[in-house]
Amino acid sequence: MQTGGTRSAIENEAALVPFFDQLYRARTDHKPVHILQFGDSHTASDDWANAMRNVLQSRFGDGGPGFTDPGHPYRGYRNFRVGSGNSAGWRTEGIVSNPGAGREGLGGISLSASRAGERIWMQADGELVELFFLQQPGGGQLSFSVDGHEQSAISTDGPLAPGYFTYSPDPGRHTFEVQTLSHDPVRVLGWVAQNRSGVTYETLGINGAQADLVASWDESIFGPQLERRDPALIVFAYGTNEALSPHFTVEGYRASFSEALSRLRRASPTAGILVVGPPDCWLKRRGRLTAFPHMEQVIEIQREIATQQRCAFWDWRGRMGGEGSKRRWVTAGLAQMDYVHFTSAGYQLIGNTLCSDLMELYNIFVSVRNQANNDGSTENRERP
Repeated sequence: MQTGGTRSAIENEAALVPFFDQLYRARTDHKPVHILQFGDSHTASDDWANAMRNVLQSRFGDGGPGFTDPGHPYRGYRNFRVGSGNSAGWRTEGIVSNPGAGREGLGGISLSASRAGERIWMQADGELVELFFLQQPGGGQLSFSVDGHEQSAISTDGPLAPGYFTYSPDPGRHTFEVQTLSHDPVRVLGWVAQNRSGVTYETLGINGAQADLVASWDESIFGPQLERRDPALIVFAYGTNEALSPHFTVEGYRASFSEALSRLRRASPTAGILVVGPPDCWLKRRGRLTAFPHMEQVIEIQREIATQQRCAFWDWRGRMGGEGSKRRWVTAGLAQMDYVHFTSAGYQLIGNTLCSDLMELYNIFVSVRNQANNDGSTENRERP
């Protein structure tokens, strides 16, 4: 999908047609459109994702926060759409320093406890609320309360599988809380707060993560949860940490990146997938800047695998100005002095730019679709 001979900033853009089609149909069928972004610290900051969330929800309707990690699983965690927290007796698994056994569910992050009285809460609004947890043999009981009033008991006991609890709250913002009732083990995997229509943009970032982390998750837990979210679009944004890794090999990275995308495809075969390459990054050594050693290889492997697996690709480094452009972003106050991460304003610019590139393609999709409408009616047409 190109116009006027101008090449899109997004490569293999035809892979996004299923996503564009869901956005288009949502105007009349009023079904929710879920977008999930997996990634490393660039995603985890939620600045970039929140910029895209704001633009898309203002145009296509506010679907609510969507899926969020449980509680406050690690220092610096945040989500601009929800308030969240937990008591001190929970153990975080799924982060780089404590990866766990791969049974952390959709976001790759879980909180576990084995004593009574431990709490996890979320402050959010939405027409539907869900708790994602791990059902396991001997799993403990949870009490579920809304605004301090107990509503239900939840058992997490059963054969090993993803577990769900669903609740329809009254309109408005509420505090939802679960509390352990015994010393039996409980593992909480996340919350969902959503509306029955509109767009959700769901942030699934882990500081320090690489794409091979996704390839290590227990597919019997992760797969059904991804399928349950039924994403229209998956944004897959890794590569910064791989480009600096001393363990990087071309064949190893090609295999792990391919497997990670394959898992997304198996669980959500109808979703559009957009691979986002890493940004320009530099390493500070003895006062001098050195390019990340494997950056070129990471970008080219991602581009190669994305094409093979029918995914779109956005070259973040190229879009921000190419190799060496990080210096200009630092000077402009849009990137941090570590020459890796961005400032809040920088991430917002990135999110707005990617969203603009997506909407440019979506507008072309709408124009072509309207032209192909042979009945001559304009009532179901959308203006690009």
